[in-house]
Amino acid sequence: MGKVIQSWDAHSADPATSRYPGPYFNAYKLEERMQTGVPASAYSRRDYYKIMLFRGSAILHFGDQSITIGNNTLLFFNSRVPYTFELLEEEVLGYSCVFKDEFFREGLRLKLEEIPLFMPDARPVFVLDGEALKEVTDLFEKIIRELGSAYVYKYELISSYISELIYYAMKLAPSRDTLKESNATARVTAAFLELLERQFPLEAFSGRIVLRTPRDFADRLSIHVNYLNRAVKTETGKTTTDHIFDRLIGEAKAMLKHSNLNIAEISFALGFEDQAHFNNFFKKRVKVAPSLFRQV
Repeated sequence: MGKVIQSWDAHSADPATSRYPGPYFNAYKLEERMQTGVPASAYSRRDYYKIMLFRGSAILHFGDQSITIGNNTLLFFNSRVPYTFELLEEEVLGYSCVFKDEFFREGLRLKLEEIPLFMPDARPVFVLDGEALKEVTDLFEKIIRELGSAYVYKYELISSYISELIYYAMKLAPSRDTLKESNATARVTAAFLELLERQFPLEAFSGRIVLRTPRDFADRLSIHVNYLNRAVKTETGKTTTDHIFDRLIGEAKAMLKHSNLNIAEISFALGFEDQAHFNNFFKKRVKVAPSLFRQV
């Protein structure tokens, strides 16, 4: 449609008046950032987090999912999952704030990567109405108003507003977003999932994954493979192999849909010895050959 939301024009905090030096935060109204004739942002990971209140019509390509979104949708994006928007209509309204992990290093008692809304397997899309819509709109208005102020502690105040946005959204879906108790099996599982996720640099579509089996991950974590398998199954209800295969399939789908690599190159990048092995693996789980999936 020729219109695209320009997402990052970072404000730099003044080191003399704030503990947040550098381009770690920005906020804006979407209608003020719409530009015509600019190519749509590529399907890729960003190096920042984003929270958006979207009013319009679009298809969100998020990881290996495509989600149609409409008016009054609250969205959360992390720095580990690639995404892009396909706008379906000209008029887009709403708000967005973007920030890096450094912005919250001292302000939040939780690490951003540990918050359920920002986990790689989250589907943090909330359709708002009534009181929820008013609460979220008011918070975005406060953030934007404060960003333009000369208040010495404005970034501290903004971080508290963003924290409120995060916790308010978690409150909307408490059963989905309950944090697990921090214990040995949870820590092992978290380390496994982090290693698994770290292998997929979709923004470059380059390199080759090297950890493909439970034993590969156990060796890297310096634990016995049986302990890793028990921990992952206990914490997630899925086997270690299921996690690995699901992630490979998710990445394969994304690469088939959003890259120009041929199938042989994709199979190599995902660690398969040959294209025939990849074709069989993909068809067994998706019920369609990679070449046909790419055409859909």
